[in-house]
Amino acid sequence: METTLTNYLSHLSTLTCSRCGTPYSAYEKQTVSPCCHLPLLAHYQTNKRLTKETLKNREGTMWRYREMLPVLQKENIVSLGEGFTPILTLSNLAAKYELTSLQLKDEGQNPTGSFKARGLSMAISKAKEHGVEGCIIPTAGNAGVAMAAYCAKAGMRAIVVMPRHTPKAFREECYWYGAEVILVDGLINDCAAKVKELNSNGTLLDVSTLKEPYRLEGKKTMGYEIAEQLNWNLPDVILYPAGGGTGLIGIWKAFKEMLQLGWLAPTIKLPRMVAVQAANCQPLVETLSGRQPNAQNYIGKPTIANGLAVPRPLGESLMLQTLHASGGTAISITEADMVTGLKELGANEGLFVAPEGAAVWMATRKLLETGTISPDENILLLNTGSGQKYMENLSDVFSNLN
Repeated sequence: METTLTNYLSHLSTLTCSRCGTPYSAYEKQTVSPCCHLPLLAHYQTNKRLTKETLKNREGTMWRYREMLPVLQKENIVSLGEGFTPILTLSNLAAKYELTSLQLKDEGQNPTGSFKARGLSMAISKAKEHGVEGCIIPTAGNAGVAMAAYCAKAGMRAIVVMPRHTPKAFREECYWYGAEVILVDGLINDCAAKVKELNSNGTLLDVSTLKEPYRLEGKKTMGYEIAEQLNWNLPDVILYPAGGGTGLIGIWKAFKEMLQLGWLAPTIKLPRMVAVQAANCQPLVETLSGRQPNAQNYIGKPTIANGLAVPRPLGESLMLQTLHASGGTAISITEADMVTGLKELGANEGLFVAPEGAAVWMATRKLLETGTISPDENILLLNTGSGQKYMENLSDVFSNLN
């Protein structure tokens, strides 16, 4: 497709392989890079005339950053109002632990109840733009729900493949959105194998994490929002629950893009990025610590934080690059500690977060104890979803409490 920048909504210019940098067309349907079979990254023409003032009076959704997003034509946007979630000040916990600044960006307030709404809104919008008739996804829960919802909005067929132990709330929501739900024994990597089998003829677009270039572009809007909501300043440290890691990678990508745009001061200190995983499934922690060369053969176990049960993430190298570039680290949290975090955030701040969000808070506590994070730093937590959907996972816990 021939294009000129002025004809389109987006400043999208090209896609490149995340390993070797080989360029590919941004105007044709793409999956992983043909050269290395790894994620493709989107690049934009960072026109200096695109200033922060451009954002004034725009809608309070992630689409306010549309020039730096990949959808070319406005009529292809499939939106349910996702993005621009609040950053909440956790003043009670800050006082309890003598912290200068503790905040939480609450992604549970997105449509479909999680941050997955961002990535799937973008992926389904691009699928629509490319004339795709149906999508398929392996999921630990929230991504499948989001894909089902956005496919319903777009009038597309949706097939969701999830572990059999996934809480019923996720399965039933997919059903109400009209998706076909297939249950598999195992974790998300087993679901991915089933997706490959079901879609062997390639008639459906596989929107697995980082197997197409655009879920990442939706997730990166968290980074743009963090900067804008904090008046173009950034925290000292951001703690993020990393399963597939798209959000971790995307937030860092957003910071780099905003530096190129001139939206962030060139002297600004970028945050240290901390990837938080479950002790039951901690491939990134194992690789970062040197206990394994990579996650290709890692065996994980289920966790109450369903989104963290990703034993062999395709984006492992990109996550590691982000951690190294930012001076960050990775840490794992036990199931018992997640429950403690759920109770503490609920009882002290009135927030019923996803177990992934509780893991992030407990990681903060542990890193404060070791001196990795200082009490006088500006700390930002990412809660990726609503705790309501996890009630089945937590039912035994609550039974034991009563």
